[in-house]
Amino acid sequence: MATANLSFTKLVVLALTAAVLVELSAAANYTVGDNTGWVNNPSGGATFYSNWASQHTFATGDILVFNYATGQHNVARVSKNAYDTCNPTSPMSIDTNGPTNINLNTTGEYYFFCTVGTHCTQGQKLAINVTSPTTAPSGAPSSPPTTSPSPASPPPSPTASPPSPTASPPPSTTAPPPSPTASPPPSTTAPPPSSTASPPPPSAPSPGSPGTSASPPPPPASSAPPTAVAAFAVVLMSIAIGVMC
Repeated sequence: MATANLSFTKLVVLALTAAVLVELSAAANYTVGDNTGWVNNPSGGATFYSNWASQHTFATGDILVFNYATGQHNVARVSKNAYDTCNPTSPMSIDTNGPTNINLNTTGEYYFFCTVGTHCTQGQKLAINVTSPTTAPSGAPSSPPTTSPSPASPPPSPTASPPSPTASPPPSTTAPPPSPTASPPPSTTAPPPSSTASPPPPSAPSPGSPGTSASPPPPPASSAPPTAVAAFAVVLMSIAIGVMC
């Protein structure tokens, strides 16, 4: 159990360390005024530092670097009311050794100026707005961003494409004329019968012609068998005798 708790504690420490490293790696250092540094009567006039702040975004973890000569200037963090009136009494913090690094640890508005003489009224003052790294921060709070209106979309073209002037030809209403050549009427005249009679059957070859064997002639009709004739005669005689009796 003790080993499990120790492993869990190590994991938590590693996670926190990684989060801190990520935040530190994402932090940025900003040199106030860039090459001009932290001076009174800057070349850009009283709005020089506010214009510089509007060109940057500030998030928690960032660092402001004020470059100045020690003994000639200082950096005092003040309230908004003291900033607006250049009132050097009761500053929130003051640093007199240059260069001065200011860690931006919390979100919100930060106000700085130099309390030496009339340097504040000569433009040696700075106001910035610090936001969370997950949001889109803005620069100086006194100069809200100006959004340009998006151009209106062009109106649709009022001219529609004209229809094609060439219409399709109307369908033909004239039926094609019938063919002038009609089919010939059927023939009503039957063909005349043939006037040529069929030839008679060929005559039987005469007996004794060479090369043909003639069939024997049939027996004469009067030649009947003798027994049949005798029986027929007996029948006739019997009929005659019966009639006579």
